[in-house]
Amino acid sequence: MKSEIEIIKPLPDRIDIHHALFDFDGTLSLIREGWQQIMIPMMVDFIMQTPNHEDEAEVQRIVKEYVTRLTGKQTIFQMIQLAEEVEKRGGKALDPREYKEIYHQKLLERIHDRLEGLRNGTFQPEEYLVPGSFSMLQALKARGVKCYLASGTDEKYVLDEAQLLRLTPYFEGIYGAQDDYIRFSKRMVIQRIIRENKLSGPEFVGFGDGFVEIEDTKSVDGTAVGVASNEQTREGIDEWKRERLIQAGADLIIPDFRCSDELIKILFPKESR
Repeated sequence: MKSEIEIIKPLPDRIDIHHALFDFDGTLSLIREGWQQIMIPMMVDFIMQTPNHEDEAEVQRIVKEYVTRLTGKQTIFQMIQLAEEVEKRGGKALDPREYKEIYHQKLLERIHDRLEGLRNGTFQPEEYLVPGSFSMLQALKARGVKCYLASGTDEKYVLDEAQLLRLTPYFEGIYGAQDDYIRFSKRMVIQRIIRENKLSGPEFVGFGDGFVEIEDTKSVDGTAVGVASNEQTREGIDEWKRERLIQAGADLIIPDFRCSDELIKILFPKESR
């Protein structure tokens, strides 16, 4: 049977994982599936109102490029870019925080029923988790690995949604975007984990479906697992995500965590010796 795990770069023999960082949306949580379908059209609309905009297809291409590039960073950075794009074309930009509020309201309308269903028990957490998430987290916990969650989504939403998905007990710390966005980034979280626990890179693994967390994991010489999840079908690889994750430096690519048994064998080679 063909493995679901694609090894982009063989892992070093000295791998000895004790700490793990997970991105949230698209890596574990599917509550916000479809967020790009809210953010990109909203941004295109604002740019198309400027005096010197390109044709709509070109604006869509530009917006998709920077939204993708900044995925994993705090949402405010995408809104700062939007403000710059509006000004660049002769428009008068809103404060990026206003753009962010407009986006959040539109997104919360889309996911309202999902949140309510999870709150009242109509939906079970597994319905809005990347498949195999619990198995992977349980396997790491059983091996004494300390896990952390970091997201570019505002922390209050991450804490609430992680609770609804029953993920909270698996994590030593859960971190999300702050109003003072300069004081938070995934890279800061990773560097703090490394510093406080006196780790070397081979002791650290990062899981993510975006450019940022993969790059940040590789910046400390950690093992980067790219989760190329197809959020809509919950099945198979999203080829577009896969390409981006490889560009970012992922060591391994997986579609989801249904392959957790095999993945554990790769990440903990000493167990099979």
